[in-house]
Amino acid sequence: MRPVIAMLALFFLGATTLAHAAMRTQTIEYSVDGKAMQGVLLWDDAVKTSRPGLLMVPDWTGINPVNIDFAKTIAGKDYVIFMGDMYGKDLRPKDSKEAQAAVKPLLSDRPMLRKRVAVAFAELKALAAKHAAPIDASKLAAIGFCFGGTSVLDLARSGSDVAAVVSFHGGLATDDPALAKNIKARVLAMNGADDRGTMPDAPAFMKEMQQSPAPWQFVAFGGAVHCFAEPQAHSPPGCVYDPPVAKRAFALMHAWLDETFAGRA
Repeated sequence: MRPVIAMLALFFLGATTLAHAAMRTQTIEYSVDGKAMQGVLLWDDAVKTSRPGLLMVPDWTGINPVNIDFAKTIAGKDYVIFMGDMYGKDLRPKDSKEAQAAVKPLLSDRPMLRKRVAVAFAELKALAAKHAAPIDASKLAAIGFCFGGTSVLDLARSGSDVAAVVSFHGGLATDDPALAKNIKARVLAMNGADDRGTMPDAPAFMKEMQQSPAPWQFVAFGGAVHCFAEPQAHSPPGCVYDPPVAKRAFALMHAWLDETFAGRA
């Protein structure tokens, strides 16, 4: 029996290796105002059909192995993801202290933040046009987590032609509420009802979004705090992964994007 067992083990190991190898990643170099940026394009190469392209802006730790693996789980067989670089290729925070220092200049200069996220989305469009991956260029959206959520909300506020944006526990405040009049994207923002960092801005955010000519939805998950959608988040009490809430949030994301892309060729 041992040879048979060994052969079966090799078979399953090989199948697992092949499945893992199907997920491809590619480093993408681009620039913003002469500043070198480095994003990551990723997709399941086992699926040959075109699929929607998502700009993903990660949390304040930026592009790193943990967030790349997280992006792979989101992409799956459904999406091609381009992870945008908000800091520059030479800045990769190693801890929360460095992340706070990296994000501070952008939060204090929202026009610069909007420009960087807009250029990242433009890069996704360029990658789709060049057929760098099986991206359906008619189905492009943006998602973000924490600081990334703030970033994609600002992408919408910039008047971008992105079809939809989805913010997971992102900051809701803005430097200019009147920008909501420029929004073309369908906006879904999801925050934890017990998130002390973002929820105080929720009333102003909803008032702001009432100026948007595009559909929008704001969801507050009872009992959830910041970081509820990120499996790597274990910093109680304020930043904690919440699996049931994350499951509901991603289901809402999929429904929001499916509805957005319905009928687009």
